[in-house]
Amino acid sequence: MKKTIRHSCVALSILGSLGFVRSAQAAPYEIGPSANLGAEIAKLKAGDELILQGGTYTLTSKLTIGVSGSAGAPIVIRSKDGETAHITRDASQNVINVEKAQYVILRGLEVSAGSHGIRLLDSSFITVEDCHIHDTGDVALSANVPASKYQGLTIRHNHIHHTNGTGEGMYLGCNNDGCQMYDSLIERNYVHHTNQASVAQGDGIEIKQGSYNNIVRDNVIHDTNYPCLLIYGTAGKAVNLLERNAMWNCGDHGIQAEADAIIRNNLVLGAKADGIRNQNHQQQSVEDLTIVHNTVLNQGDALRSDNIKSNVVIANNALYSQNGNALRASGTLTALTVAGNVGLGTTQGISGGFTGGGALATDFVDAAFGAAKLNVFPKAGGKLVGAGDAKYVTNDDFNGTARGGVADVGAYLFAAQNPGWAVAAGFKDSVASSGGTGGAGGTSGSGGATSGGAAGAAGSSSGGSSAGGTSSGGSSTGGASSGGASSGGTAGKSSGDGGDDGGCGCRTPRTGADATGALAFAALALGLGRRRADRRQVKLGAGAQRSRR
Repeated sequence: MKKTIRHSCVALSILGSLGFVRSAQAAPYEIGPSANLGAEIAKLKAGDELILQGGTYTLTSKLTIGVSGSAGAPIVIRSKDGETAHITRDASQNVINVEKAQYVILRGLEVSAGSHGIRLLDSSFITVEDCHIHDTGDVALSANVPASKYQGLTIRHNHIHHTNGTGEGMYLGCNNDGCQMYDSLIERNYVHHTNQASVAQGDGIEIKQGSYNNIVRDNVIHDTNYPCLLIYGTAGKAVNLLERNAMWNCGDHGIQAEADAIIRNNLVLGAKADGIRNQNHQQQSVEDLTIVHNTVLNQGDALRSDNIKSNVVIANNALYSQNGNALRASGTLTALTVAGNVGLGTTQGISGGFTGGGALATDFVDAAFGAAKLNVFPKAGGKLVGAGDAKYVTNDDFNGTARGGVADVGAYLFAAQNPGWAVAAGFKDSVASSGGTGGAGGTSGSGGATSGGAAGAAGSSSGGSSAGGTSSGGSSTGGASSGGASSGGTAGKSSGDGGDDGGCGCRTPRTGADATGALAFAALALGLGRRRADRRQVKLGAGAQRSRR
């Protein structure tokens, strides 16, 4: 909860200037677009709240947030209630640079143009919430400066769309473990249209090699140029968790994951390549993955796991392929556990654990390949109801509804009707659970006790001014995926790994979240923060990465 602070303000002039001088006591402090935003931010101390009146703040010089609050007294920079502060600039520099800061909250801001919309450099416990970031010259939101550490970030309920350049919605961490994001929460964001003609790459959310102990949940992602969700390995550190996300019209794979992650209760409803793909990538092999209770509808392969090295579990997934494999695997197949999967399509590399013969019309309420229809709630009497393996049942489902040990296949627990959010373009704002979710199952290949699961994050913020106005086409769901099975051993698009900045010369130089989020991830570290030797005893999951960047 934000600390309440008494305040007093003294007018700068008798003519009714919009700027105010802060008292020595920490205080809310209101300014307008005519103020020098950078200078006002530089004055902030722990516990201060800078309130930006509605209007356009056009920058002509670099804007840096280099101040720090504390766990009990964060610095808040936000739009005034009921108004939207729009911060913009030309493409010669990032719009907002957060450099060597801690315990700063950015809330309800509209950010457009520039190079990166918001870029973090070696900063921790930063919260970006309820913001609208769009039409950037490059990445919308990044934490990818080499040699930086990013602990305890909270990126929540932001509307991100219509990027350009390399074009990622979020670019978090660095290539080859060159910087790390950890103990962080990425939740309830709406990311779309990172696929304009000007975009070279354009992932929805990308978490790089070596970043660890992060939760990515309840995000809605569609119309990307590269995968909707791309996650690399953790280099042997605590696993990442991807859960309860919805995505469609992904321009490459839906979810691409390399290693060291749990992937559960997600909806992947259309991708140009594979629905879920695991493959070798930077510094790691396909290992230590648990992929459970996902619903995947794809014109090409639904789930493909190549070059398996060790400890991969694929269980209780609804896997429907129109023209390809429901499930395809290669590598050390003795290290793969497959159980309780149901769907449509052929299989390769497995001898059991999948029941075919499914059909969209009988197994789902109103679904179609190519994301033309998005209601993939299970239908009464269909093949998904009660058909899974009880050993791998997760604690809750896509809606956050407790499963109670019931082995319904796919992302949903069956009910007479969907009690949660109806899948559509926009924020996923109705999530039943308020705490952590349970483990993914027992020891790989042998049952065992369920693992601890992710700690619950702090309660999500309410509403705010994040949506702003739509831009360059708004929030349309786009057309159907172009589909087709992915070819041979390739991994979709590949443009080379390149540098972490990917193009524009305006990046901040290499120099040296809120408190509730930090508490949540302290608990997460206890539940998931074991090294690889320990994690081999638990069903932890993730996926493999792409052959690029």
